[in-house]
Amino acid sequence: MNILIVEDNPDLVANLAEFLEGRGHTVDIAYNGYTALGFALENDYDAIVLDLMLPGIDGLEVCTRLWATDRSPPVLMLTARDSLEDKLEGFASGADDYLVKPFALLELEARLQALVRRGPRGARGGRLQVDDLVLDTATWQATRAGQPLDLPPIPLKLLQRLLERSPQVVGRAELERCIWGDSPPDSDALRSHLHQLRAIIDKPFARPLLHTVRGFGYRLTAEP
Repeated sequence: MNILIVEDNPDLVANLAEFLEGRGHTVDIAYNGYTALGFALENDYDAIVLDLMLPGIDGLEVCTRLWATDRSPPVLMLTARDSLEDKLEGFASGADDYLVKPFALLELEARLQALVRRGPRGARGGRLQVDDLVLDTATWQATRAGQPLDLPPIPLKLLQRLLERSPQVVGRAELERCIWGDSPPDSDALRSHLHQLRAIIDKPFARPLLHTVRGFGYRLTAEP
């Protein structure tokens, strides 16, 4: 695996690099969030090991910015913050997995290998699906229970991101950046577009798939 380690503790970085390189992996190191973003945009990594507390911009912001690009390998967030709220916030920002310090090096490697086996984020052969909701990314036709769904461009793009991240929570900031980049409108336009999306994909059907996770964002899942 080709791995980017983003961590500001030099002793931990040395241990991680020595272990992973000794296991045959290639390692790059970034000690702050800005350097991490530069490396991630310039190089192809199989996975990123990302500390939450970093100089410059923190791991949450790094995750969110990576998700706004097309160069977003799986992210294993590595942190001493272990509360449920911290974990939910990490997943909402775009992390694929979450490992709490202290940890076993073999477990970290196993988690990275599991992430890499899933393939690139959202890579499902041109078909994104949750339960009976399907988006064909070749034709951009969405269907539910075999019925075509007529989605305007913005709700369609929101659906794509939510399907790619399912069953994880997607934060409001990420969804806004997905649509409007770094210049979201002042009004609560996102809520309006999500309301429209929910009306199309959920209202005509018995079981809702789009769920609001108060304080964090939204998720697409068949689970209650």
